[in-house]
Amino acid sequence: MSQRILVIEDDQFLRELYDELLREEGYEVDLAPDGQSGLNKLLKGGYHLVLLDIMLPKMDGLEILRQVKDKRPEQPNGPIVLLTNLGQDSIIKEGFNLGASGYLIKSAMNPDQVLSEVKVFLNKGTPSGQS
Repeated sequence: MSQRILVIEDDQFLRELYDELLREEGYEVDLAPDGQSGLNKLLKGGYHLVLLDIMLPKMDGLEILRQVKDKRPEQPNGPIVLLTNLGQDSIIKEGFNLGASGYLIKSAMNPDQVLSEVKVFLNKGTPSGQS
């Protein structure tokens, strides 16, 4: 069974890039273009990994983390990794406090680096019943 990855990213170019990149590696990819649809998918759960942009329309990434913390997803999710840009250190710190497992700096990573990070996070955490 292929591993499921949810990408919550409002930038269409990046969303399509991550989609293509991950599918070529054999992952099953689900996409959300804004915070609200991302939260809805996240609450259904069952993802092995979630790539979550911090700056999103309708609801930002930190608010999504808060909501997921309050409401248990129907099925457990694996690690949530923040997608961020440089200079958002305090936001990233808050993200970790809310349960994020790591972060990727979008502007600093080429597709190969993104893939290798995705593999690291997937190996770290498979969905389990524990929170």
